[in-house]
Amino acid sequence: MIAKAGKAMNTVTGSATESAGQRRTIGCEAVVEGIGLHFGQPCRVTFRPAPTGTGIVFRRTDIAGAEPIPARVDLAVDAERRTQLGTGPDALHTVEHVLAAVGALSIDDLEIGMDGPEPPIMDGSAAPFLDALRGAGLVPNGGHPEWLVLRKSIRVVDGDSVYEARPCMGLSLDITIDFPHPLIGPQRTQCMVTADSFARELASARTFGFTHEVDALRAKGLIQGASTANAVVLDADGLVDTTLRWPDEFSRHKALDCVGDLVLAGARVRAHIVAHKPSHRGTVALVRALVQHAVREPAVYSIEDIMQVLPHRYPFLLVDRILEIEEGKRIVGLKNVSINEPFFQGHFPGHPIMPGVLIIESMAQVGGMLLMRSIADPSSKVVYFLSLDNVKFRRPVKPGDQLRIEMEVLQIRGMMCKMRGVATVDGQVVTEADMSAMVRDR
Repeated sequence: MIAKAGKAMNTVTGSATESAGQRRTIGCEAVVEGIGLHFGQPCRVTFRPAPTGTGIVFRRTDIAGAEPIPARVDLAVDAERRTQLGTGPDALHTVEHVLAAVGALSIDDLEIGMDGPEPPIMDGSAAPFLDALRGAGLVPNGGHPEWLVLRKSIRVVDGDSVYEARPCMGLSLDITIDFPHPLIGPQRTQCMVTADSFARELASARTFGFTHEVDALRAKGLIQGASTANAVVLDADGLVDTTLRWPDEFSRHKALDCVGDLVLAGARVRAHIVAHKPSHRGTVALVRALVQHAVREPAVYSIEDIMQVLPHRYPFLLVDRILEIEEGKRIVGLKNVSINEPFFQGHFPGHPIMPGVLIIESMAQVGGMLLMRSIADPSSKVVYFLSLDNVKFRRPVKPGDQLRIEMEVLQIRGMMCKMRGVATVDGQVVTEADMSAMVRDR
């Protein structure tokens, strides 16, 4: 059962919005309750808004004086078939599905109250938690989100689990599994993780298990609350009392688990992660490696990030920073105009003015960043701009000016996109134009 209370203000729900400007929390309380998977105990989970800078914090409400437990990898404990935070009687178990919903929605600050040792398993997926959080509304929370950004590739091996993480503008997953069962075998799930793609492709994928493991796991005190109502159960021949939501629901669920465990990084992760036979223990090991090797940055794409995506180089790279991105909707970038720009040597010497065509090119490069943002391997693609319409130059741009460029998507069809762009200096419009572009293989 899911219950929600309160009224959300300034909500951003049902979209793939991933604003780089401010941290995010929820607009009101939301409640999910049911039976836990491993311990079979009832639990009521209450999501509450939290002040900026809080991070994701769990709290055991059934234990007097229990200390809050942040969702951080340094508090993760090796545990069988689940992700566990903390030790002792106030430990938190099987938190991965809750965290998957939190991570997919790019929530930075949240208090999660639990009156039991593990969240309810519900139907075995993350969809009930995603629905509850979306119902509470997503609101800006002030302050800047923190990103964990890879500058070079890393590799982690934990038993049969093998991971490679590579630099990427967002979070991209490539998950492969291989189980010796006729309904599973080798499966692969690839996904650029946004709120919308997670809701559409991963959130409803359920946890799964095999009948031949039941007795041994229950002898260890696990899966006490498991049933065919909250897990995909397989015997030697096939499914037990259920049907699949996708033929590859098994690899999709493994991708869901990865999204949840990556939240333990304590920041929004930007990486392309290739995982073969991932496990909770293996993904936690990957997060530890990410925390060690990646760079924590504010939510601005630096020049280093931009150069990983755009093929342009000095003197024709005309974007210095990306300030905001709303996935598939809009992007805001900056171009600092200096007297040292090479075009000032010959363009109106003695009266330096930035050429209008280069302002348009700056706008096109910012728009190209938005299109390339959703591509896992941007080095294999290039953006070609196809047309310009309604171009207007309102005032000159001079040395010392800072161009703020905002590009808004008007229409997307496959690899084609139409955008409206406005460039301003000190709040005054200097250039505006409509553009169309196409993403092509290099």
